[in-house]
Amino acid sequence: MTELNALKTKFNEYLDWNQARIDFLARFILAIIPAQSVNLTRIAQKFPGTAQVASHYKRIQRFLKEFPLDFTFLSRLITTILPLEETWILCMDRTNWKLGRTDINILFLAVAYRGAAVPLFWMTLGKAGNSNTHERIVLVRRFLETFGVEKIRFLTADREFIGRQWIRFLKDNKIRFRIRIRNNTQIRSARGGQFMAARLIVRGLRIGHATVLNTTREVWGMQLYVAAARLANDYVIVITDFDPDHALDDYLRRWEIETLFGCLKSRGFNLEETHLTHPERIDKLLALVTLAFCWSYVTGLARHEKKPIRLKKHGRLAKSIFRKGLEFLDNVISNITCKTPEFYWALNFLSCT
Repeated sequence: MTELNALKTKFNEYLDWNQARIDFLARFILAIIPAQSVNLTRIAQKFPGTAQVASHYKRIQRFLKEFPLDFTFLSRLITTILPLEETWILCMDRTNWKLGRTDINILFLAVAYRGAAVPLFWMTLGKAGNSNTHERIVLVRRFLETFGVEKIRFLTADREFIGRQWIRFLKDNKIRFRIRIRNNTQIRSARGGQFMAARLIVRGLRIGHATVLNTTREVWGMQLYVAAARLANDYVIVITDFDPDHALDDYLRRWEIETLFGCLKSRGFNLEETHLTHPERIDKLLALVTLAFCWSYVTGLARHEKKPIRLKKHGRLAKSIFRKGLEFLDNVISNITCKTPEFYWALNFLSCT
């Protein structure tokens, strides 16, 4: 199968793996895209080759159980595929679901890219509930060791990702941030006055309006800028260490990681269909899914630029960029004998050229 060999050649450009592992990776990517599921049986059924489905299934299991995957190298591969700018917007968030009585809970650090976020580092927490400061710091340190702080334009995160130790870590490491805080977070009032709940400081805002406090305020013992907007039933209050006038707009880039979660789950690879519960195996599966997601997304962008997706009356795309790419690749892979030119066209997007 020349297309399989072409994909293997592409991966050989980046990965210092033995040929059996490269062969597995190429077959897995060519299987998971038409399967559109992380269910290992469905993927095995789509595996290229003449072996029995049971043999493919066992091969997938062996990879997830035994192969020591270099996640740092994979992150570098992802940033090679994506034509990123010089500095990157990082998004941190968590997604979770239950498999029987087991909580599957994954913390992500992703780079925002043209409407979606692409995972660079992640950690299956092996517990229910919020991440803690140590877990967040571990992910960020992996990024710093791999790419350096100079690559970070800013980090954005929601109200889970707060606290004195966490914000101090970001400041000490010169990581700029746009982070939403809870309405009851204690902020010192102007001119060194009393501490009060954040919502009380901005309670004069009218619905639909926004403001930036005119001076830095003390939050968790640090002088930070505060920007806020009032919604119909809530406030969006964001702390930052730089350029507060753009803090609210920048914070909204966090939604790109929500788009990612939709692509990994119900709108794409149905991540919740996995029956894996071992954290290391889930992490390896996510690495493979991330590669398939990247290929689908950059292909979707190219297809959209070639033939723009129709807009609905409310102004949104009739189909997401990701679905555009995923469906195109699915069609090409499933009809490879008559779609060879289209396959090689899409293969070009597995390298940033």
